[in-house]
Amino acid sequence: MAIYNLGSINADLFYQVPTLPGPGETLAARSMHRGLGGKGANMSVAAARAAALVSHIGAVGRDGTWAKQRLLEYGVDTRHIAVLEDAPTGHAVINVDDAGENAIVLLPGANHEITENAIGTALSESARGDTLLIQNETNNQRYAAQMGRDLAMYVAYAAAPFDAAAVQDVLPLLDFLILNEVEAQQLTDATGQPPQALPVADIVITLGGNGCRWINTIKRTQRDFPAHQVDVVDTTGAGDTFTGYLLAARDRGLPMEQAIALAMRAGALMVMRKGTADVIPDLKEVQNARF
Repeated sequence: MAIYNLGSINADLFYQVPTLPGPGETLAARSMHRGLGGKGANMSVAAARAAALVSHIGAVGRDGTWAKQRLLEYGVDTRHIAVLEDAPTGHAVINVDDAGENAIVLLPGANHEITENAIGTALSESARGDTLLIQNETNNQRYAAQMGRDLAMYVAYAAAPFDAAAVQDVLPLLDFLILNEVEAQQLTDATGQPPQALPVADIVITLGGNGCRWINTIKRTQRDFPAHQVDVVDTTGAGDTFTGYLLAARDRGLPMEQAIALAMRAGALMVMRKGTADVIPDLKEVQNARF
C-alpha cells in the first residue's frame, strides 16, 4: 500500500523568543534557523519515517529546490512536486517561547498553485485502498478528495489550519478526519452536529496534554488514549508527526488502536525536540523510546 499526500511545503524560519509577542510589541530573538516544514511536508516525512511508501503532491518555487531534495533524502517520492517559475516557496515565520509554545505567520506561495492536472497525474498511479492525505494548506482539496473517493482510496483529512467551510466542503468524501479539541467544537458549531454524527467512519480528536479520542461512527464506539508525560521543548510539528505516523501505521495494516498508540509515542518524542520535519523521529526511535 502507499500514501499520496497533497500537502504544503514550507521553509520554516524559527525565532527563539522569551515570550510570544503581543499586539504592537517588538522582541529581540535569541536565535534563528531555517528548516523544512509545512504541514504537508511534515506529514510526508513522518509517514516515510514510519516505514510507509509516501508520494508527495505539491509545489515549490525556484527558491525551494533544496526542500524537494531534502524530502527525497528523507525517503519521500518527490516526482510529483512541481518547481514553479512564477511563485515563491511557501514559508512560515515561527516564534517559539521558553515554554515551548509557538505563534506562526504563514505565506502559502507555491502551495496554492498546485494544478488539477498534477493531482490527477499523481493519483492515476494509486491502487485501490491506498491512502490520500489532505490538509488545509493547499488549493484543490475538494478536487483531490473527489478523485480519491472515485479511485476507492482511503481519504484522510487533517483539518488544519482550521476553516469550517473547507472541512464541510470535503466532509462527505472522507473516511478519516483528524482535528484538535477546539477545532472539533468549531466544527460542531458550524454543522450543528457532534463528531459522532458526522458522515466520517473514523474521527480522531487530539487533546493536547490529555492525549486523544478516537470515534468510530460505524461501530458507534469511542476510546480515549492518554498522553505520555514528557518535558515539552517545542510543540511545533507534533500534531503533524502524530498524523503521519497514525496513517502510516494504518496503511501498513495495523489496527487503529495500535496505529494511534504508535502515533502517540511519536508525538511525545517530537515535543521534546526543537524543529519540524528535520527532527521527526524514525520508527526505531519511536519503538525503543522509554517514557
